[in-house]
Amino acid sequence: MRSIKRASRRLPASLRAAPTSAPGSGARFLSTTAPTSLTATTNGSTNTSVIPISSVLIANRGEIALRVARTAASMGIRTTTLYTDIDAASQHAKCTPYAISLGAPSAYLDGPRIVELAKKHGIQALHPGYGFLSENPAFAKACEEAGIVFVGPPAQAMTDMGDKARSKEIMNASGVPCVPGYHGSEQSIEQLKARAAEIKYPVLLKSVKGGGGKGMRIVRTADEFEAQLKSARAEARASFGEGGEVMLVEKYIVRPRHVEVQVFADRHGNCVALGERDCSIQRRHQKILEESPAPLLDDVTRKDLWDKARKAALAVDYVGAGTVEFILDKDTNEFYFMEMNTRLQVEHPVSEMVTGTDLVEWQFRIAAGEKLPLTQDEIEARILERGAAIEARIYAENPEKGFFPDSGTLVHLSKPQTNEDVRIDAGFVEGDTVSEAYDGMIAKLIVRGKDRETAIRKLELALREYEVVGLSTNIEFLKRLCNSQAFIEGDVETGFIDNWKQELFEAKPTSNDVFAQAALGLLGTQTQNAPAAHGQTLGFGEAATQNSRKFAFRVQDDASTEEGKIVEVEVTQLNNNLFNVSVRKEGDDKPQVFENIVSESTSITAPTSAAKKTKLTTYFPLARVDTTLVQDPADNEKLTVFQLGHKTQLRLVSPGWFDKALGLKEVAASVVAPMPCKILRNEVEEGQSVEKGAPLVVIESMKMETVIRSPQSGVIKKLAHKEGDICKAGTVLVLFEETEESS
Repeated sequence: MRSIKRASRRLPASLRAAPTSAPGSGARFLSTTAPTSLTATTNGSTNTSVIPISSVLIANRGEIALRVARTAASMGIRTTTLYTDIDAASQHAKCTPYAISLGAPSAYLDGPRIVELAKKHGIQALHPGYGFLSENPAFAKACEEAGIVFVGPPAQAMTDMGDKARSKEIMNASGVPCVPGYHGSEQSIEQLKARAAEIKYPVLLKSVKGGGGKGMRIVRTADEFEAQLKSARAEARASFGEGGEVMLVEKYIVRPRHVEVQVFADRHGNCVALGERDCSIQRRHQKILEESPAPLLDDVTRKDLWDKARKAALAVDYVGAGTVEFILDKDTNEFYFMEMNTRLQVEHPVSEMVTGTDLVEWQFRIAAGEKLPLTQDEIEARILERGAAIEARIYAENPEKGFFPDSGTLVHLSKPQTNEDVRIDAGFVEGDTVSEAYDGMIAKLIVRGKDRETAIRKLELALREYEVVGLSTNIEFLKRLCNSQAFIEGDVETGFIDNWKQELFEAKPTSNDVFAQAALGLLGTQTQNAPAAHGQTLGFGEAATQNSRKFAFRVQDDASTEEGKIVEVEVTQLNNNLFNVSVRKEGDDKPQVFENIVSESTSITAPTSAAKKTKLTTYFPLARVDTTLVQDPADNEKLTVFQLGHKTQLRLVSPGWFDKALGLKEVAASVVAPMPCKILRNEVEEGQSVEKGAPLVVIESMKMETVIRSPQSGVIKKLAHKEGDICKAGTVLVLFEETEESS
């Protein structure tokens, strides 16, 4: 109760339980004329001194470290970055002359050491970015005690908002609506299960220290409660450390939208809202696409969200950038406070695009003691002028395999052209390695248009130009999302991907000209450095077939209806750059023949990649087609074709006698690791009979738990690994007893 009373004392008089008819009982808060920034009367003096920041240590990595460094440099702030052994060659470690090694991969979480390094090197301020220590009140307090300016909110505001149960107490006292639920300290399984029954299923379990979807589970029936609780607690403890296993139980809104408000407050008592963002497109409770303004939201609800968000910030004497997250019930249009992220969000560029601001610059200026650069009226005028913005997160993951995380080297990376309406915030360049030790976000692609429809079209066009080889990404999925009619109409909710799964994951046929281009590209790679004598055609094989060459490809693309099928291509050279190409797919009665096509190819060399790359332009009978063909340097038979905005993955098939001679045979009746991972536990025993779909092994990759389920019914012959083992992608985890069919 002390926290509630303290929060009440910190509230402006207009927000305490006063009659709405009382003089000044909220006119300043709701006014649309100056002054329009919500002002607290008890937080900070108006004569706060301004001390410009001259040096900063960025306690983070990847794209956010680079993002902060760019703004710091533009403001004349000397920047120092940190890096671990894994990140020694990373872009953020190279972006400034001042970079300090931390050693172990987990060292970004070593708060005392980072503070000591800042003191040792005489650095004035510390920017935590997002994730890692950005919402750790002890870290913020340690910076303050060491005389280092923490570019973020006060430690007490972090404490109040960081504890999900405590924050909801404060919000209820401040008049901000919260989702019905249990936020108490009694944490026995029986107590939590009883509370869930009172609230009524479905319920949502989440850690009091939660964020980013980690340690969160939807429980639909009482039968699955204990298993989901166990899983949520294990993931939360791994992600947030001690205390992470303390759970909230809340009513699960069946058709929720995730709508959040970007707020900013200064030390002079001013607080503004920079619009809202809809972040409803999610997988594993984690955002993959964010947009502003939120679609299909009426202005009354929109302004109410902004007002409640500013109330939430002022309730805890907030300073700096923060995001107040709400669940909006799609069926009733009512919204509820979910949590406040006391840091800069991953998706902050969306708000920057629609307000024409640099929020990192605002962070530095507010930390220095300056007032907010804009009033609420000025911000709202900009939002009306600047249209709509959308951000797509480019992740190393495989959507067709349940969005499993991936890792590896970016052997080929080609990005869209950027301009004032197309922005890329990236942490990697071609040749870099995306490690399984950290989050798998490769980049953020942000676009702006005069309206939402224009922004979606710009996003889809930019995604068509994005090419990545070396690991799986969600780029093709994002393209399909942009073409979803439901998304275009703004019919979004957090269950959107599941609701439209059939459409979003529908396999499409691969055009025959893709296979023709793959063969022509390979041919060009093999013959470019061997010109024919006297300008004649090149010979392949025996004299009787000297002008022809045959290729066979296996389609390795889950998004293709030809997945797993063999496609045979025969190329006949008629003259320099003049060809006939025959394409026959497995199961076709006869091939499709492209006659007298002109094709020119060029090899591309890049100092950052050992991959063989070929660009070719071919004039088919009805169209000119430009294609990029990439061969993986670690596996020359693995091919990736980028053509007309689409990506296709193929494998050059070796002759059958070759595999037989080498004794190559795929391990049958087995389950393999879908990604580099750590074994958390085996759910079965050797000799046990299991049904198809039964859980076999629980693995962890990039701090996310994944349950590997049985692809078949059968008997477990061998468990290849024990708890704690580290496995590479493709490692056999479980072997089944072979049946006559599998042998």
